[in-house]
Amino acid sequence: FARHFHGLLTKQKIVLSQLCTYVAGSTMGKMTLGNAKFTSVFAVTLLTLLAFVPSSIAFGVDAPMKVIVTGAAGRTGKLVFSSLNKDNRFQAVGLVRTEKSAKKLVKTTKCGLDHVVVSDVTKLLSDEDEEVSSIPKGLDGAEAIVICTSAVPAISKTSVVKAMLKIPLNLVRGKKAFNFRDLKFVYKPGQYPEKVDYEGQKAQIDLAKNLGMRQIVIVSSMGGTDPSNFLNSIGKDKDGNGNGDILLWKRKAEKYLIEETGLEYTIIHPGGLRKPADKPEELILDVDDKLLKNEKRSISREDVAQLCMAALTVGRGKKVSFDCIAREVDEGKAVKSAEEALTEFLETGKTADYSL
Repeated sequence: FARHFHGLLTKQKIVLSQLCTYVAGSTMGKMTLGNAKFTSVFAVTLLTLLAFVPSSIAFGVDAPMKVIVTGAAGRTGKLVFSSLNKDNRFQAVGLVRTEKSAKKLVKTTKCGLDHVVVSDVTKLLSDEDEEVSSIPKGLDGAEAIVICTSAVPAISKTSVVKAMLKIPLNLVRGKKAFNFRDLKFVYKPGQYPEKVDYEGQKAQIDLAKNLGMRQIVIVSSMGGTDPSNFLNSIGKDKDGNGNGDILLWKRKAEKYLIEETGLEYTIIHPGGLRKPADKPEELILDVDDKLLKNEKRSISREDVAQLCMAALTVGRGKKVSFDCIAREVDEGKAVKSAEEALTEFLETGKTADYSL
């Protein structure tokens, strides 16, 4: 209460000063004991009322929407955070896992320290936890959260050594010296899909509920309808054992959001993530992995970041889940913005079918 009261007083002190001066001035020249008491009571009453009036009403302008971006140190999350941070419509707060990531984010985005919070999403409290003391400070007052966290595999050093040892034999056999398919990918301990993409994402959704947020945006991935997708094999051995199934765990977290929370949401399933293309591209949106049939099914991280911002504006109040890729267009052809592309898609009424 004290922080809320003090913050609003700070924003509205000029208005208070001017109004109180006006009231005091209007009684000058005919000041009596009754007038003095009235002026004092009026000032105190005005002070109290304005403390509870949103600044957007007091000043006649829209206050920026406070948005939490988790995974803000990642390649996509950093672009989302940076884009929001540059837009006066938003007040972005980045959630990162380590102090090192926080310092790097501050340096690269030129944001203030008060715009970054350090917390491990795999250790956030879920709805089943009774205590709320571990909710990171600095997140209160947020209206929306953009979830950009994901388990990220690393190349197994052992597989690299084995692949290099095969080089002489491959040369003798007339094969490629280094076969990249021999490389194996593994997840770091505690950073595998079930822990990050399901438990961690579920905890973030519960955090949004506990903080009274209205809207959740999730950056996920295409391929969730296909258990045999190659990405699900990462982290598993030849027998299929291990900590894999990243797309299945992501989809399970999405179903939790849709079926258990009642919150507004926009779930974005991008194709392969890459750098921006040299030529102009248009956004293609669809559902249920239909875009995987395209020969080219990738999209730049910058476009995904713009779709996240569009979700916070034209997607507000909606409950929608969709896939997205980008396709090159001829020079000179008009390209729709992310907001225009999302608006057009929303008019179709489509959304992903989670019974598949």
